[in-house]
Amino acid sequence: METGESARQGAAGARVPASRFAEEQAFRERHGDGDPMMASPGQDSPFNTSALFAAGHPVSVSLPASPSRFDVARTEAEFPPRHPAAIVPDASRMLSLPPRPSPMVSVVFEHLEEVMFRSQPIPAAASELPDAQDSQSQVLHDGSMSGARMGRSKARRDTSYDPFKTWSGKLEKQLTTHLRVVRQPPPQEAEPEEDDEDAATSGRPYSMPRVHRFFAALEGPELDKLRSSEELVLPSDKKWPFLLRFPVSAFGMCLGMSSQAILWKNIAISASTRFLHITLRTNLVLWCVSVALMCFVSALYACKVIFYFEAVRREYYHPIRVNFFFAPWIACLFLAIGVPEMVVASLPHWLWYVLMAPIVCLEIKIYGQWISGGQRRLSRVANPSNHLSIVGNFVGALLGAIMGLREGPIFFFAVGLAHYIVLFVTLYQRLPTSETLPRDLHPVFFLFVAAPSVACLAWARITGEFGYGSRIAYFIAMFLYTSLAVRINMFRGFRFSLAWWAYTFPMTSAAIASIRYSSEVKNAFTQAMCIVLSVVATLTVTALLLTTLLHATVHHDLFPNDISIAISERRPKNSPIAELNELHANSKDADAACRDLEAAYRP
Repeated sequence: METGESARQGAAGARVPASRFAEEQAFRERHGDGDPMMASPGQDSPFNTSALFAAGHPVSVSLPASPSRFDVARTEAEFPPRHPAAIVPDASRMLSLPPRPSPMVSVVFEHLEEVMFRSQPIPAAASELPDAQDSQSQVLHDGSMSGARMGRSKARRDTSYDPFKTWSGKLEKQLTTHLRVVRQPPPQEAEPEEDDEDAATSGRPYSMPRVHRFFAALEGPELDKLRSSEELVLPSDKKWPFLLRFPVSAFGMCLGMSSQAILWKNIAISASTRFLHITLRTNLVLWCVSVALMCFVSALYACKVIFYFEAVRREYYHPIRVNFFFAPWIACLFLAIGVPEMVVASLPHWLWYVLMAPIVCLEIKIYGQWISGGQRRLSRVANPSNHLSIVGNFVGALLGAIMGLREGPIFFFAVGLAHYIVLFVTLYQRLPTSETLPRDLHPVFFLFVAAPSVACLAWARITGEFGYGSRIAYFIAMFLYTSLAVRINMFRGFRFSLAWWAYTFPMTSAAIASIRYSSEVKNAFTQAMCIVLSVVATLTVTALLLTTLLHATVHHDLFPNDISIAISERRPKNSPIAELNELHANSKDADAACRDLEAAYRP
């Protein structure tokens, strides 16, 4: 008991089994008699590194990483000795350990056969490795800074226009979302504040605005101005990419130039203008210029189709802009009519079918919407731009008659005549839902002249003579031309835009019709009239071409941001101003309709 008590009283004492005592005696015999009970290891102690190197016999001391029965502050009661006689009874047999910082701990070694070792990692304290910790934190800090810089460099890329890009992954997202919606049925209960349409479109990442959204978000006869309560899906504070700003209405320039090629071809070959001695070289030059312009505009719009297909889709679904999709095909028909004889003597019949096929498809879509009603009914979307969907029938009938076809030209002439009468009455009546055209769009009024001018030429080719039907159409065109030309205020007070090209095509068509009429009715008045109209049309096209080049190359304002294609698919939520405007517009339309009904039934 005294041995146990003395062992417990030792500050750095340790109890060692008999096997360890024998090893200690052998160590003393080899290295001399050193006092192992020193308070601290001396020069000859095996725990002193200088003594080990000086002895010349390196000693390796290995301790387990985490023995199962290696613990601190364990008493003898917790670990009773298995062989009490083997314990060293006095302090002389106790091996002193190096001093350790307080608190002092007692370590108990049992027999090696009873010890089980389990290797476990021992984490180093933060205070023991300050340099390594600082270096590691510095590396992590540098890595985080470099990652942040890479993230900022990626964030610098402007993603505002990705919804309109063809290769931005939008198509894949739409397909994935569509498959997900098909496989997983939508929930039965919908949010009360969302209507059916919002619930149907809420699952799609990007979707096409419905037709009523164009009327709700845009204003003006051409639906090209954003209401104050609406927001754009594209940034409004900077200039958009050029292809996004390039509209389909740019094909109006091709209509003006290609119609000029037809005009100067008729001046060169007509009997009533033969005294001017105009050769077909002028027709050849204008035709080549028209082909080059057509190729240039078509290439630009083809790039828009490739890179910004969503913008093209929005133009196609726009209630007013869809009419301009007839323009490229009508321009191709004009180029086929005005082709010089030195380029090709006669055109193949299949070319007419190729050019008329897309016109038929567009007419089936648009005319069907006019008949079926809904948001795209004619009384709602009636606009002078709708004449473009009518003129294609008469131009196609004219080209088919020139090629020698019979049934096809008559068919398109009949379709065009029926829908022209309906459109003419609708635009003349100006239903209560329509708005007055602003000054900037006054040139499109001249589209009234285009359809009857081309119709008289087509019917003359179909019948083989400039008979009564052709003359009726010609006189209607001349009256409309005169009624618009005498209004001087329509030609001033508004800025230049691509809408000005609407002057060129109807003026040229009226001049060509006058040349044809002067060939049937030869007198000084008809000859003077055809010359004056030809000069006016040519000067107008020349002035507009130069002005267009000036604004495109110098002022850089020919193609502003196309707001009409950047509206959101749903109206902004929590917008009381939008609701008030919508209620005011509906009440205004209802009041106007009531007044018209009262006026109609008033005796």
